[in-house]
Amino acid sequence: MWEERAYAARREIAGLAASGLGVSDLHAEAIRVIDRDVKTELTCWATLDPESLVISAMTSSEVRVPVEYEPLLANAELSPDETHSFAAMARRAELLTRFSDYPRNDRDRSRRYRNVWRPLGVEQEVRVLFTADGTTWGAAGLVRSGLVFSDREVEYLGAVAPAIGAATRLAVRSEISNRLATGQPAIVIVSDSGNIRSATGSAREWQERLNALEPGWFVAMMHVMVAGVRNTHAGVFRARIRDGRGQWALLQASALIGGGADAVAVSIDPAAGEQLTTLLFAAYGLSPRERDVCREVIAGHSTADIAGNLFVSQNTVQDHLKSAFAKVGVRSRGELVARLQPRPAERA
Repeated sequence: MWEERAYAARREIAGLAASGLGVSDLHAEAIRVIDRDVKTELTCWATLDPESLVISAMTSSEVRVPVEYEPLLANAELSPDETHSFAAMARRAELLTRFSDYPRNDRDRSRRYRNVWRPLGVEQEVRVLFTADGTTWGAAGLVRSGLVFSDREVEYLGAVAPAIGAATRLAVRSEISNRLATGQPAIVIVSDSGNIRSATGSAREWQERLNALEPGWFVAMMHVMVAGVRNTHAGVFRARIRDGRGQWALLQASALIGGGADAVAVSIDPAAGEQLTTLLFAAYGLSPRERDVCREVIAGHSTADIAGNLFVSQNTVQDHLKSAFAKVGVRSRGELVARLQPRPAERA
């Protein structure tokens, strides 16, 4: 019986993807589809940056995680000792986990459980990744108190997840291709504890845009950026995120020299050009060599120059280019460049 329900859910989600929904709307509808068969008290779905595996956006069920717990949940996802974070699962190619199956040590040291689920009275959780062709595009945490998620429910989620991954990839591709990046750059100064100390005037617009996606998401992302700086040896942390308009922004955080050891500067810029080109490479499923050829084409190089730069024959360049055209759905180099290199909207 669960196989029939999973098949029906996959068909419905494929239909949602074909309707041209943005990622947030797609996930909101898919949450309702899944909830018919797997009951939860709340669920949090994330869009992940396929390169950094950082959460770029969140969509919740009608019952949401209280706003004050959002930063704690975000911090847990960036913690290096959170063995079942979405990023850790993706690196291990572990597509689905159930909290009741965790080793006792993992359960005891989970920040997510200690700081969020246990205070909220939640005892059970299933986490599932949404992948397409080996690339992770999203993930979900489904939680409830009382009954352990059954084997049938887990099998159902595993069967439906690939359809959600493919739909998410399509929605990301559509959003980037059809919506120009807008907005003024902003700077936010954040304390080591995640409190906002000061910000430029344009930061308010970004706060409104992120909070339109999920209440409290702006503050949660500031916590993510601080945690990212804290956990990287480079001292600089970058993340691409989506806002409530389905547009992407690039966040960069670094320790603020001269501003105290506990100060972090976070810059926010509308994402465009190379920042989105690499995301589109993944969204169109281009191979590493096809990506190399596309970069050369974007740079304006001829077939002969590309062959020389990549140490391959001109026929090989043409083969890769033909394959890239087919995947991206274009017929010329000019169309390929236009599709893979979104530009920011003109400012008045």
